[in-house]
Amino acid sequence: MVARSGRLAGLGDPLSFAMALLESELADRPGIRLVSRDSRSCAEGARQAVEELARDENATIVVTLAGTEVLPAVADACEGLGVPCLSSTFPWQVYYYGRGADDDRPFDWTYHFCWGLDDIAETFADLWDRVDGSSQTVGCLWNDGPQGSWSRHPQRGFAPAARARGHRLVDPRPYREPAVGLGAQVRAFRDAEADVVTSAATGQDLALFRAQAAEDGWRPRLITCSRWLAYPPSVTRGGVRPAQADVATLAYWTPGHPYASSLDGTTAAELAESYEQATGRQWLQPLGLAYALFEVAAHALRTAGDPADRRAVAAALGGTRLRTMAGLLDWTAGPVPNVSTVPLAGAQWQQGTRHDYELTVVTHGQVDGLAVGGDLVTT
Repeated sequence: MVARSGRLAGLGDPLSFAMALLESELADRPGIRLVSRDSRSCAEGARQAVEELARDENATIVVTLAGTEVLPAVADACEGLGVPCLSSTFPWQVYYYGRGADDDRPFDWTYHFCWGLDDIAETFADLWDRVDGSSQTVGCLWNDGPQGSWSRHPQRGFAPAARARGHRLVDPRPYREPAVGLGAQVRAFRDAEADVVTSAATGQDLALFRAQAAEDGWRPRLITCSRWLAYPPSVTRGGVRPAQADVATLAYWTPGHPYASSLDGTTAAELAESYEQATGRQWLQPLGLAYALFEVAAHALRTAGDPADRRAVAAALGGTRLRTMAGLLDWTAGPVPNVSTVPLAGAQWQQGTRHDYELTVVTHGQVDGLAVGGDLVTT
C-alpha cells in the first residue's frame, strides 16, 4: 500500500523505492509476488485499496507506511477482511490503544513496528537536559489530532518522562491542522518562560509558529519536533531559513546506523547512497523502515507453514525475531502483542557540507554502536 498521490506522496517515496529495489530479488523467491495500490493519501482511498488487494490480487500480506488517518484505515480494513498487515512510522501506543486494542484483547491480523511516545519523550528529555541554564519548562505545541491527544496522555504520553527528569510541561489549547494562527501558544510559552518547545507539527505549521514567535520578539532556545521532521528541511516562510533548521528530532535510521539487510547484507550507508544515486535526492529516514517492511514480510512468508494461508502468515509475523535494516525487530518481546519497538537516538538538522541541511546525530540514545556526529546547537 503506497501513497503515490496526495499530501502523503513524500511518505510513499521511500516505500516505492524499496519495492523497486527489492522486486527482482524477492520475485526469485517461491510464492512471492509484489503488487501495489495507491492509497491516495486518504482513509477512504486506503480502505478501497485494501479491498482491491484482498479481492483482486488475493494478497496474503499488506505492508504500508502511512499517516495518522491513513495508517489506521489500512490496518482496520485488513483486520476486518482477515488479511495480515505490517506497518510502521506511527507511535505504537497510538496504533495499538488508539485503534481499540488493550493488553487483554490484541489484534488478530495487524502488526506494527515503531517507537513509542515514551521513547520520544525520553529521547527529547535527553536533549532538553543539554540546554545549559534552562528553566526546565517545556512548551507543548500539540495539535488536536491523534498524535497531540496521545502526547498529552497522562500515563502513556510525555508527562511521566518529563516529570522524572524535573521538567514542567506547559500545554495550552491544542490547534487544528493546518494551523491558521499560533499566537496564543507563543504567548503562553513566553509568559511561562519556557526555554524549550516540543511538538509534532508539520513543517508548514512549524514555520508559522517560528514566524509568529519572531514577530512577538521571543525565541525558544531549542525546539524538539517529531513526525514530519524525518524529512530534510524544505518549508520556508518569507524567504527565511527552513522551519526545520536547528530543530532537534528523532534519529531512528541514518546511514550511520549499524544495521544491515537480512536479505543480502546491504548496509544502511549503502542503502542511503543507492537512494541518492538513483533519485538525485537526499536520503530519508523512513527509507530504512520501508526496506525493513519487505524483509519482515519475506521472512513471514518463508517461515509460515503455508505462505498462501493468511492465518499462517499472521502467526509467522507474531513469532518474528529478525535483524533488519531497521535493527532488531522482535514481536515475541512486546511491549504489547502485535508490536515490536524501534530504538531512538537524538539528532538535529544542522547546516551540512554535502547537503544544505543534514541530520546530525547528537546523542546515541538507545542505539548501541551509533556514532555521535556533532554537538547540540542551542540559542
